Amino acid sequence: MWVVVVLSRYVRELEIYSSCYQDKQNILPSSLYTCKSLVILKLNGGILMDVPQMVCLPSLKTLVLKGVNYFKQGSLQRLLSNCPVLEDLVVNLCHHDNMGKFIVIVPSLQRLSLYIGYKRVLDEFVIDTPSLEYFKLVDRNYDSHSCLIENMPKLREAYVDVRSTDLQSLIGSITSVKRLIISSKAMFGDGYIFNRLERLTLHVLEENPSNLLSQFLKDSPNLQELEYFSELDDSYENMRMFPWNQPSIVPECLLSSLQKFTWSQYLGRTQDRDIAVYILKNACCLRNATIDSYTCLVPELEMIKELTRSSRASTTCELNFS
Repeated sequence: MWVVVVLSRYVRELEIYSSCYQDKQNILPSSLYTCKSLVILKLNGGILMDVPQMVCLPSLKTLVLKGVNYFKQGSLQRLLSNCPVLEDLVVNLCHHDNMGKFIVIVPSLQRLSLYIGYKRVLDEFVIDTPSLEYFKLVDRNYDSHSCLIENMPKLREAYVDVRSTDLQSLIGSITSVKRLIISSKAMFGDGYIFNRLERLTLHVLEENPSNLLSQFLKDSPNLQELEYFSELDDSYENMRMFPWNQPSIVPECLLSSLQKFTWSQYLGRTQDRDIAVYILKNACCLRNATIDSYTCLVPELEMIKELTRSSRASTTCELNFS
């Protein structure tokens, strides 16, 4: 097999792609799992990972696994536990793989990206990565997993795109982030404070998106930049109007830290106008506010007049429309 020849030449980077639609899956040679020179390994498609008992990848820093199958339960865990300097891990789990438990316990890991495909529910989901600085989770399941995510004290940036209504098991592990991008319908309850959060991008596609916005404003006392996306589905379900459930007390971030506010795909509903007016009225340190309307739904001149006439807490705030 050509892979054996390549490995014998002290290769540092190896990328293998195999079609998922072929009759026979490729089984990688055992010499791959003891290659001392390998720094970057990327596997994609119809590959069967049969991880032997003897495995050691002492130089591996980047591992990318997309749509591969695993010969035994625990194969991935055995592989990861023998990569002592691994820093970057990307795993895409699809409906055809046979992994029941996703367990990542890697002290050296700094970046983790996990994609869980539609109808791909895991029996167990454990992440213990004390050196992690970046975490990306895209989960297309509407059912929740048995999830344990802990020990991320160095986490600085997270990207979370989940369809499940359960955020409780996740949100407590990412409160140390400075940068957060989140797309979710779920609420996460009280008791979580994002003291370090400075930049928030919030994608909303739900019946009453203002609830999640209120929660983040309340729980992010040092927020400096807010980017708010109103996402439309095909049926325009979220064109229905719901009241803006504004916080009972003006959030600390509006009084003392928020400097930049961007709203993409502004829909012009009553609640949208109320949210925008509330932020402009209470954000004392705001320097720049940009409203990007969904032009086929919002009369632009009317929107500009409404928001321009609204009072602003910051006398130096520049209001832009696009």
